Amino acid sequence: MSKRDYYEVLGLERGASPDEVKKAYRRLAKQYHPDFNKDDAETAGKFNEIKEAYDVLSDPQKRDQYDRFGHQAGFDGSGAGPEGFGGSGFGGFGFGGGIDEIFEQFFGGMAGAGRRRPPGPEQGNHLRYDLDITLEEAFNGVEKVINIPRTETCSECEGSRAKAGTRPETCPACRGSGQQQFARSTPFGRIMSTQVCRDCRGEGTVVREPCPACRAQGRVVKERKVDIKIPAGIEDGSRLRVSGEGEAGIRGGPPGDLYVIVRVKPHKKFKRQGNDLILEVPISISQAALGVEMEVPTLAGTAELRIPEGTQHGATFRLKGHGMPQLRGSGKGDLRVKVQVKVPKRLNPRQKELLAELAHISGEEVGLENRSFLDKFKDAFGGG
Repeated sequence: MSKRDYYEVLGLERGASPDEVKKAYRRLAKQYHPDFNKDDAETAGKFNEIKEAYDVLSDPQKRDQYDRFGHQAGFDGSGAGPEGFGGSGFGGFGFGGGIDEIFEQFFGGMAGAGRRRPPGPEQGNHLRYDLDITLEEAFNGVEKVINIPRTETCSECEGSRAKAGTRPETCPACRGSGQQQFARSTPFGRIMSTQVCRDCRGEGTVVREPCPACRAQGRVVKERKVDIKIPAGIEDGSRLRVSGEGEAGIRGGPPGDLYVIVRVKPHKKFKRQGNDLILEVPISISQAALGVEMEVPTLAGTAELRIPEGTQHGATFRLKGHGMPQLRGSGKGDLRVKVQVKVPKRLNPRQKELLAELAHISGEEVGLENRSFLDKFKDAFGGG
């Protein structure tokens, strides 16, 4: 039975950061842990698959081998490698590749000696950029231009590493194979071993006249402007992938990708919950008691809000369609207005008079100079 890709198991892309790997594992492990799914017989298998993927992708060395060789690197969650050899190595020697690599390290390259080729094209590294935007920009959508320092293919030598007008030459030491063979005596007899060519370091070519612009690296560091289109309704922490805007590839390989992490800054008035916006509006005692029609702010301007008489502190009113746009689809969320009834701290004589009259009509006792607390306590509990 074929094994699922570890990145697919955790729901990640290959450029995922270590923090993203850890977060994905914690979320899925909690969802599929057998202790929380005792009635589901398939949960244990899913949990083991998730743990196996995490054990590999959370280890930099194992992840590098997996990215290069896939499941042929010998990871199966139990420590067993290919063809029954231990994942920690044959007898503890630390082999992580296929049978060719085992023979190469143990017997000096008997299996496949002379067959390996110089390393081919490699994709460039992915890049990450954290972009801060306002809630208004998230509401309307916005286009941003960001400056990205990255490696690019040298324009002088076009990645060849050689000075303009010259070309790299085939390495005479390894004849372009990138490797050299050496004979050595062992308890098993005379054996040929294969090693990376010391002259060309496995490239298969040597540069006699290096490019002065990139110092024979084939790549240079430059700052590049990249246009980023932020869609309306984007949420805090969303990730945008810009294909091909990462670092330049190696030996003619494709460039990596740029991942933009969007951070929406907190707003002074509005709080966001999904596609809804929360707004707190202060009103007076009179407005709460008698009702009022008022304008409240929105991210698109203002909207009319009718507060009925007798409204209590903390009551919430919903204004449909005045929230955040749907990121995928049409329509918007709602604006939820929560009223805060404010009690005045200072009153002028006329205001006190009117409130006292209202209290008298309502049969309420007000004022600190009325009866003592002890008198009120006795009345409440029937005391004489």
